[in-house]
Amino acid sequence: MADVDRAAWRRRSAVRVVPPAQPRKLAKVPFVELADGRLQGVVSSGSDIERVYVSSVTSGSHAYHCSTNNNRPCGGLRGAPCKHLHALADEALLQYGIDRVARYLRVEVEAGVDTGAGLLRRLDARHEATPAAVVFSRFLRHLAYLELPGSTAPLPELHWFPATGAVR
Repeated sequence: MADVDRAAWRRRSAVRVVPPAQPRKLAKVPFVELADGRLQGVVSSGSDIERVYVSSVTSGSHAYHCSTNNNRPCGGLRGAPCKHLHALADEALLQYGIDRVARYLRVEVEAGVDTGAGLLRRLDARHEATPAAVVFSRFLRHLAYLELPGSTAPLPELHWFPATGAVR
């Protein structure tokens, strides 16, 4: 492919957006993703509006962790996944669907499993601390894009971002 063709392709490149499996509310779990070999996300605190938790389940090993955004461990981790991990799993199922989440985590699910709690029960899990900074930083970066004024001009750092409309 010639350099000119390659440059033109980059300007036109777009990624097909996969719609959520089901609509979800963002108040309790504003950020959920399947990335870096983990189901991970940000979960709002039920008791303090200014506190959030970064929760994750590692693919394959099923190690789980939950801590505040400044790495203080969740008090609900007492030998089993806490309520933040349950909320994260519930929202992941809404966002991606049970089949995709189970495949990503490498877990077998039985027919009828349709809740995060049902998914978490299938894991052969143990607690293992993981750093929250990367996930929280990615969440904050996504929030920053919401503060940008509306514009049709391209943003260089978002050249990879899914385009609206038809993908050719």
